[in-house]
Amino acid sequence: MVNYIWVGMMVIGFIVAGINGTMDKVNEAIFTSAKEAVTLSFGMISILVFWLGIMKIAEKGGLLEVLAILFRPLVKRLFPDIPKDHPAQGYILSNMAANLLGLGNAATPMGIKAMEQLKILNGGKNEASRSMITLLAINTSSITLIPTTIIAIRMSYNSASPTDIVAPTLIATAISTVGAILIDRYYYYRSLPKGGK
Repeated sequence: MVNYIWVGMMVIGFIVAGINGTMDKVNEAIFTSAKEAVTLSFGMISILVFWLGIMKIAEKGGLLEVLAILFRPLVKRLFPDIPKDHPAQGYILSNMAANLLGLGNAATPMGIKAMEQLKILNGGKNEASRSMITLLAINTSSITLIPTTIIAIRMSYNSASPTDIVAPTLIATAISTVGAILIDRYYYYRSLPKGGK
């Protein structure tokens, strides 16, 4: 569905540009944006590789297991359907850790692995379980302590203070995460039959 929306927007843009006689500006914008995208990607590779390396070292060094022990009460409360020491917990914690560091791209594979494990727990059904919905809500809102990707983008565009975004990002993502959890819980408890758990 999203692909159709993008194609529709592109077609409408080309038609409007043709009618207004600004097709040359559209072509210029396409090539300029493509060049900027490549430059930006190369600029971000070093930062993403660094943090992905740190995450791998943390994983191999047992830090994720320590985090699992520290945050087990929180994860258990957020995901009561997941059995103790299930692999899904480790993937969820890795996903959350990557999001905390602002590594949305690095968090995605862990989120997919967590969803695969949660689907197994859900008996392979295509219908989302309570834990799957909660993970999606938390992953989408994703509280961020260090917005690494945004800092990298600001550095690529020669921002005078690329880290000025840290405090506003932390506040905004904390509010969005709390809001996502509250909405998730509200709709979950609302969907229960009276007297259900």
